[in-house]
Amino acid sequence: MSTSQQTPTISLPKGWQQQVRGAVLHVISLAQYAAVYTRSWAADSTNARVRLTAERDRAHQELLLLREEIRIEDARLARIAPHRRPHFPATERMAILQLRATRAWSLEQTARVFHLTAATVASWLKRVDEQGPDALVQLREPVNKFPDFVRYVVQQLKVLCPALGKKKLAETLARAGLHLGTTTVGRMLKDKPARPPAPEAQADSTRRVVTAKYPNHVWHIDFTTVPNGAGFCCSWLPFALPQCWPFCWWVLVAVDHFSRRAMGVGVFAKRPDCRAVCTSLGQTLRRVGTTPKYLVCDRDSVFDCDAFRRWVKRKGIKPPRYGAVGRHGSIAVVERFILTVKQILGLVLVIPVRRESFRRELVAVIEWYNEYRPHATLGGKTPNEVYARRFPANRRPRIEPRPRWPRGSPCARPWALVAGQPGQRFTATVTFHAHRRHLPIVTLKRAA
Repeated sequence: MSTSQQTPTISLPKGWQQQVRGAVLHVISLAQYAAVYTRSWAADSTNARVRLTAERDRAHQELLLLREEIRIEDARLARIAPHRRPHFPATERMAILQLRATRAWSLEQTARVFHLTAATVASWLKRVDEQGPDALVQLREPVNKFPDFVRYVVQQLKVLCPALGKKKLAETLARAGLHLGTTTVGRMLKDKPARPPAPEAQADSTRRVVTAKYPNHVWHIDFTTVPNGAGFCCSWLPFALPQCWPFCWWVLVAVDHFSRRAMGVGVFAKRPDCRAVCTSLGQTLRRVGTTPKYLVCDRDSVFDCDAFRRWVKRKGIKPPRYGAVGRHGSIAVVERFILTVKQILGLVLVIPVRRESFRRELVAVIEWYNEYRPHATLGGKTPNEVYARRFPANRRPRIEPRPRWPRGSPCARPWALVAGQPGQRFTATVTFHAHRRHLPIVTLKRAA
């Protein structure tokens, strides 16, 4: 609110010294103090006329001070950009419209007083005329709220696939066409509290990092043991026991660094020697139909020997590169893959005691891993999509169940177009790869 009334200025002769000018200002201040003291005395007077006059003068002085405060506040808000000014809540918007009706202001006057636009005030009036006087006070449903059936689908998927965390659930649903944020999935899973996102690992410039520019550029190879006790899975294996069947299986794996695709697997009843490792890798190369440019492995005696280096040279592969255990970007890729395979196999109570049966179980896990499991490092893509340079499923047109969500508004990553019209219902179907319930495949279909 602005006012034309300003505080009067006192003109003093220019030739006066600074001390004289200061003395005059002190006299004026004393006079104002005397006037305030006189009003206070008059307000306590027994004479009703004097008391009313003093109260009127005090009210007038208070009005002048309030006008000056409003003038200063308006000047400060006028210097702020419109998008940075504080927004009025729903209750204050209704109070502004009531004040406009009481003061008989126009749209322009109301907008000027409260630093708004005439179109904004007109939209408030239109909403009140169309929806009633409580339209501005009643809070509308958030535009980004998901329907209840979406929560039901997420909870049912968690029941059917308990091994999938909130991040993997979000990535799996994104590949099926439903894009949800990781935190959103965490809120929908009532049986599991939400966790803060893990900070991204900072690469150490002092360490040697392995990079790959294309598929089959760099392969990681390593072998591990899968413990079992007479056919039953166990999480640990005492070193005092013989590391051979029936206490464990020895597994050799090869992983492509660029796509994180598992290229091959070999199963052995005991710790393999160099000849057995070369034979298994040769079978993998023949099945894939190509050879990598580099091989990365640890300094195990099987790999760090002349026989293995001669075999690598005969296959036209560069001399093997040896990485350090536990170093990021060294052999961590194959170690993380082995950990994932063991976690999946941990869901199976019974481990096959026959080697061919156990190999088929491993092959089923690897096929599901390459084709259906989204990889966080690959942006939610699967290893097969990156290896074969296929269009990723999570970038296909998505299903939008929220009816009021704008079609062009971004959703959870990655961004994708909306298929059809927003507000469509859908049904979720869960199948299992090779009839293994620990290898789920989720698909979405629009409801009729």
